[in-house]
Amino acid sequence: MSKVRMGMVGGGPEAFIGQIHRMAAGLDGEIELVCGVFSRDQQKNQQAGQSLLSNPDRAYADIATLFREEQKLPADQRMEFVAIVTPNDSHFDIAQQAIMAGFHVFCEKPATFNLAESEQLHQQLLDKPQLFGLAHTYTGYPMVKEARHRVVKGELGEIKKIVVEYSQGWLAKKFNNQLSKQGSWRLDPKRAGVSCCVGDIGVHAANLAEFIGDSPISSILADLDSIEPQRSLDDDATVLLRFANQARGVLLASQISVGQENNLRIQVYGSQGSLSWSQQEPNSLWLMWGDKPTELLRAGSDYLCDEAKVNTRTPAGHPEGYIEAFANLYKAFATAVKQQRGSEPETSQANGVPGIQEAISGMQFIEGTVQSSHAGQQWLALNHTHIQEQ
Repeated sequence: MSKVRMGMVGGGPEAFIGQIHRMAAGLDGEIELVCGVFSRDQQKNQQAGQSLLSNPDRAYADIATLFREEQKLPADQRMEFVAIVTPNDSHFDIAQQAIMAGFHVFCEKPATFNLAESEQLHQQLLDKPQLFGLAHTYTGYPMVKEARHRVVKGELGEIKKIVVEYSQGWLAKKFNNQLSKQGSWRLDPKRAGVSCCVGDIGVHAANLAEFIGDSPISSILADLDSIEPQRSLDDDATVLLRFANQARGVLLASQISVGQENNLRIQVYGSQGSLSWSQQEPNSLWLMWGDKPTELLRAGSDYLCDEAKVNTRTPAGHPEGYIEAFANLYKAFATAVKQQRGSEPETSQANGVPGIQEAISGMQFIEGTVQSSHAGQQWLALNHTHIQEQ
């Protein structure tokens, strides 16, 4: 069958995440990049078009032109979805225009600049056939799928506590905003929103805790800080968690932890056992028990659940890494697009992509942590009404 046709907004020559998306989308050979607006700088935009597209004329000058010109093309030629890999402040406008023009959306997280925009996007999607995917990459790892499976099956018993950490060190020293486009916009409240650290990585940790623990975060108490006095956004966060299933938790997110790279790890403690997973050792899932020896589960093994097997790409002993996990999301999204166009039968493989529900939950968490911290570290309930409606 024909490949799913993708457009991209952002991801020009100096944007590392755009290349990550392109590698992930192309890994299975099921998605083809056919058009885009890669940069506001037209020289860079055309440069990207020349290097990335079979038809460089489909590197458009702006998003309005992108959607207008792609709509004019025959159905079997125009893009089917757009990947949004721009800074946070433009996500909503691009997604809204894409949905109105009839295109599916796959968006970097957080989905929007603020919670109100995520809720508006949710309402817009309710009466539209368009699909919305969100790049919570870490849910694509096979051993994360296995961890959730063990929790949902009840093997750990009643979940009592979740401890999740995402630590980086790249903001540990005084940061010169002129040296990096990646750093400058993440520290700019006009482009990043109300948070740097929580909005960038803390929301990934929260999503992972909710995904594996199979329960939404119901209330939080947050302490956010910045190591540099002139920074207007947080670079470090400690958050106490309460989950809807009565479990308690702790979330640590930091971008000033000297020596840390991308240290995302989680421990889930139940009444009968516990589990532990680390993104820097992604092929391993530890199960720990009070009355028998600790077990080490490994990616690629026959004893894993079907969902873990479907999302495993290499034989046992070969690392299932970040690009592969990202590609699992893209593959599932492509499957959903094919099913909607009628070129592929309905299967559960299209259900592995975070969507608008996770978008709203993430924005509730980001804004809630800021509100809780600014109020003097007060407990704050998170409203999940919108998530439950869909």
